[in-house]
Amino acid sequence: MNILVILAHPRKGGFNHAIAQIVIRSLKQNGHTPVFHDLYDERFDPILPGAEIPRDVTLDHMIQQHCDEISSAEGIIIVHPNWWGQPPAILKGWIDRVMRPGIAYEFAEGDSGEGIPVGLLKAKVALVFNTANTSKRREQEVFGDPLEILWGNCIFGLCGITDFHRRTYSVVVTSTEEDRNSWLKDVEQTIGKLFPQ
Repeated sequence: MNILVILAHPRKGGFNHAIAQIVIRSLKQNGHTPVFHDLYDERFDPILPGAEIPRDVTLDHMIQQHCDEISSAEGIIIVHPNWWGQPPAILKGWIDRVMRPGIAYEFAEGDSGEGIPVGLLKAKVALVFNTANTSKRREQEVFGDPLEILWGNCIFGLCGITDFHRRTYSVVVTSTEEDRNSWLKDVEQTIGKLFPQ
């Protein structure tokens, strides 16, 4: 399978990068073809210019490449930290510029945009790996886990992917090497389950 993998964390050598490395390695071991983007390393421009909003506009070469890749992806994996209950701004900008009408969704004929989008992505599975410095219990009880709603309902669900999974590893800031090794093993097992040979 052709699997799009997006990493959004600025610190090289950090735990998000370790997750991405395990993801890539596991996908290759299972015979899949990962297409990998480290948004910070590539200096992805997250700013959506007004001229890029119309559906029929000619896109910048880099944005068109990302659109082509997500359109052809059979699976999508996103790796990012939980910052203020949201993805980093660079990843939100990637969503704004790449998950666009005609690529990720469209509206039914005659719908002026007030209705429910029709998903266009052909990926069968979407998986998000998050790191956090908030405990899972506090994330649920106090904040309502906004990332679950964002990715599952507001993005992948509306773009046609109903098989959505998310794994969160926390609390990273106080984690031990044993914790992190256990989490990386979970990453490997999750890839094996959702993207088997």
